[in-house]
Amino acid sequence: MLRFSCEKALLQSAVATVSRAVSAKSSIPALEGILLEGDTALTLSGYNMQTGIRTTMGAEVHEAGSIVLSARLFGEIIRKMPDDIVVFAADEKLQVSLSCGDASFEIPGLSAEDFPELPEVDEDNCIAMEQRTLKAMIGETAFAVSTNESRPVHTGSLFEITDKGLTVVSVDGFRLALRREPLEKMEGGAFSFVAPGNALKEVENICADSDELITVVRGKRHLLFRAGDTQLICRRLEGEFLDYKNAIPTSNPIALEVETKALLESLDRVSVVISEKLKSPVRCEFDLDRVRLWAKSGTGEAKDACPLQGDGKGLEIGFNNRYLMDALRYAPAEKVRLEMNTGISPCIIRPVDGGDNFLYMVLPVRLKA
Repeated sequence: MLRFSCEKALLQSAVATVSRAVSAKSSIPALEGILLEGDTALTLSGYNMQTGIRTTMGAEVHEAGSIVLSARLFGEIIRKMPDDIVVFAADEKLQVSLSCGDASFEIPGLSAEDFPELPEVDEDNCIAMEQRTLKAMIGETAFAVSTNESRPVHTGSLFEITDKGLTVVSVDGFRLALRREPLEKMEGGAFSFVAPGNALKEVENICADSDELITVVRGKRHLLFRAGDTQLICRRLEGEFLDYKNAIPTSNPIALEVETKALLESLDRVSVVISEKLKSPVRCEFDLDRVRLWAKSGTGEAKDACPLQGDGKGLEIGFNNRYLMDALRYAPAEKVRLEMNTGISPCIIRPVDGGDNFLYMVLPVRLKA
């Protein structure tokens, strides 16, 4: 049926990777499992009907075959095995014996025929870029993906590919995060798609901090992300994504420069009196070379001030503390520029020296007089 041997560490890493796409609970038992297929190499797959992850690893396959094993049980067994060579054997009755060093286990498996096939993705359009770059782009925009299912298309990030490079945009109705980078290669002209936010978190996990390339393929209904020996396949989100270019205001007469960390620490201090139960905006008063911050709730009142460069002309504006802190936390720059107009128009945050590779937009909260 299937017999192989391999290093425990390699198998543990492969199981951990594909387990991220396994259903925790499913009406199809095989979807709570990992598909193992052995031929010239060993391939493991996890699939929850939305996202599938498949990885290939080096193993000595003594007898080709395939079987499905409970992801939870198999993962736990491999994790607790000693660091040695794992010997795996499955028979016709789908009984599996596993041994490693002095430890051995017998567990039941399921037929590989019960495991739904991962979708095929036709390679019409594709791009390639460094894994570390895509990892950073997802990390610095994913926090602004919407969790509101009433606009499903905004529960993902827009990927826009032109000859200038890749732009990734996330929006949730209160804020927008945008990241741009040039591409290593692009095939099939300009194109765009929306990738689900939860699948992108897994793409971030399969990307290494290296300059090795990841290939992104857009099919008719699915997307394929290929990094080294690992592939992730997910559905594309359909629908009309926000026209972000027109949503970002271009004339902002007030421009202030501030140390990212200093403003983040001030916000963190005044946020002490704000909680999930006691929501309250942070009131910001921008004057010459400083901003005063103030928050008040049933818990108490907190005030602080932070130095900055520029004249805020006495502008008073309120923000949701978390949305403003997220933007500063993910801004990959030590100094940012805040661009504003009025107390009810959005605040644009850009790195002082980052060109237009990054942009965050946060909508203000109306303040009570």
